[in-house]
Amino acid sequence: MSDSNIPKWQQLASKLRAQIADGTYPPGSKLPRQVDLAAELGWSDATVRRAYGDLAAEGLVTATRNAGTVVNRLPHLSGADRARSVRNTGKIYIEGEYARITSAELVEAPADVAEVLGIKAGTSAIRRVRVTYGPDGKPRSASTSWYDGAHAETAPLLLIAERIERGSWRYLEQQVGVTARKGRDSIEARLATEADAEALGLELPAAVKVSTSVLRTLDGVVVEYGVSVAGEGRTSVYDYDLPDA
Repeated sequence: MSDSNIPKWQQLASKLRAQIADGTYPPGSKLPRQVDLAAELGWSDATVRRAYGDLAAEGLVTATRNAGTVVNRLPHLSGADRARSVRNTGKIYIEGEYARITSAELVEAPADVAEVLGIKAGTSAIRRVRVTYGPDGKPRSASTSWYDGAHAETAPLLLIAERIERGSWRYLEQQVGVTARKGRDSIEARLATEADAEALGLELPAAVKVSTSVLRTLDGVVVEYGVSVAGEGRTSVYDYDLPDA
């Protein structure tokens, strides 16, 4: 927090935002007492109070009379925040969410998937399909993750229809010795297909949000290609800072 062009309260709010996203402060935990943090940083109480107020206005925390400032249950995060959470904590789901792996298999790579993975169309690719459920037990999204089929022997857990606690792509990194350093998300809206409706319990016609995510190494090798289809009840939130005018 040393960028002199950004107000101190904004720097602090950004740091705390990132720590909430990566699980340093999970839902239900407390942020440091404002007076203690102000003393630690050597800043005024008002500066820290403004940063906390910013987080409260965004719905990330709630200030209570007796319990201090408590971190709220988070909405669905951006791809970047999800990746940071997996890297730092091994967790991807917000409080109350859970996933079931419905299939994990070696299949012939469709042309579009092969192009993203950088393999020849028709060669083998690993496909993992999962459905994510909310706290109410209703499906929130259905996603498919793709990996180069060449990793089948080195990373055999990818072919078992069970959750990998550390996260699929983190597991692949450790097994193969690659490191994801860059990511790109694309988001679009479209009408749900019959397959979408069956997976998410939708009544057609219905709109869905489709998110694609590609994680790559620094030299461009694809670690994971994912496609997620979400219906109602899964809001995505993207936090960012703006430069001064």
